[in-house]
Amino acid sequence: MPDTALPIEATEAPAAALAALRAAEARDGALPPDRRRALLRALAATLLRRADEVAAAIDADYGGRCIEESLLAEVKLTVDAARHGAARLHRWARPRRAGVPFPFRPARAAVEPVPKGVVGIMAPWNYPLQLALLPAVDAVAAGNRVALKPAEATPRTAALLAEITAEAWGPDIARVVQGGPEVAAAFAAQPWDHLVFTGGTETGRRVMQAAAGNLVPLTLELGGKCPALVLPGADLGQATQAILAGKLVNAGQTCIAPDTVLLVGHAPETFAAACRATGLGLPDTVVVNDRQAARLDALCEGATLTPLAPPGPGRRRALALAEAPSDHPIHQTELFGPVLAVQPVPDLAAAIAWIAARPHPLAIYLFGATAAEEACIAAGTRSGALVAGRCVEYAAFPDLPFGGIGASGFGRRNGEAGFLEFSLLRARVTHGRWSLSRLLDPPRTERGRGLIRRILR
Repeated sequence: MPDTALPIEATEAPAAALAALRAAEARDGALPPDRRRALLRALAATLLRRADEVAAAIDADYGGRCIEESLLAEVKLTVDAARHGAARLHRWARPRRAGVPFPFRPARAAVEPVPKGVVGIMAPWNYPLQLALLPAVDAVAAGNRVALKPAEATPRTAALLAEITAEAWGPDIARVVQGGPEVAAAFAAQPWDHLVFTGGTETGRRVMQAAAGNLVPLTLELGGKCPALVLPGADLGQATQAILAGKLVNAGQTCIAPDTVLLVGHAPETFAAACRATGLGLPDTVVVNDRQAARLDALCEGATLTPLAPPGPGRRRALALAEAPSDHPIHQTELFGPVLAVQPVPDLAAAIAWIAARPHPLAIYLFGATAAEEACIAAGTRSGALVAGRCVEYAAFPDLPFGGIGASGFGRRNGEAGFLEFSLLRARVTHGRWSLSRLLDPPRTERGRGLIRRILR
């Protein structure tokens, strides 16, 4: 996703937040599962109680964010994740028994997930509450404390996020660090036990460089050009309805929004007519700010744009279909707004080649694929998700691991995958008093040396 930065008044320094959370960890120890469950339930209850405040804050930060989108994508999604984790973390947190090879028996071996410590989370502006709290839910479920760095482009939401985490979790569990790019750079450079960043690819590279100085493990979610393949077997009416519904969410400012439609066996003008027939075209949410609007205008310069509706007031732009030569920037750069690139390709092989020629996306969407075609696409591409029939909605499945690959990011969050992402999988072994392996202990006898040679044979 693109990078956007606006000035915001700095609050607690990143180093101070980390020091305070480390002091709480040293004083109180790791969070037991029962405490984690209570914290997750408290967050869900607080969010539901303050849901209207969340929607109002994001609406004010955007200058026009659809209330229903905020209630569903920011509040409901996070509440579901917190409840999902609270109901299952006792099972996730149990040690897993591991096998013991025969020469080492009798012994007991297990893998136990233990908290990493303090997790830093850097969130973007496009889903300013959800993308701060979903990783935090996973991290707290795993027994960690968290420090959050919200986006400076959404200052009202950042301030409300600080209030919500203070009410639900308290300062010994969570801290919110606010500030501009200098604060964000300092945040990325702290020696966290794990660092999460969601945002633009170029900023992600800088965050990774900063984290490398302290060998901090990373989870990155960076976006990319998510293609939607419309194959010959597709019902164009259903396909366009699903694609536009996914694209219109948050005015296309979603990392997993369909970015480019690859038309196999369908003409662009036929697809455009099917899009107009849906009646969809004007998002309920504006482009977040003038900087983002200017970025879109520059990116689409020279492309042929076909708006699907009259424009709305201010930065409320109609969704436009974009056509351009294959070397145009709209086919190389993530659009991240109410613009949908359209690219006809001669056949399925050409569609797979188009995807393979670009960085691996977070998601690939399929419409009209047979089982054989879907298998061919799955074998010929790499992506964080492969989804047939709809767009975007899979991110609301709390049991599905969410994340990218390569340039679209790495690491996984959500549910058990997120719990494991923020856990140290520690080996626990208890040996018996004697085992066959002791015959190999030094000083080795001829019998022991002969046993080693027999093992190797």
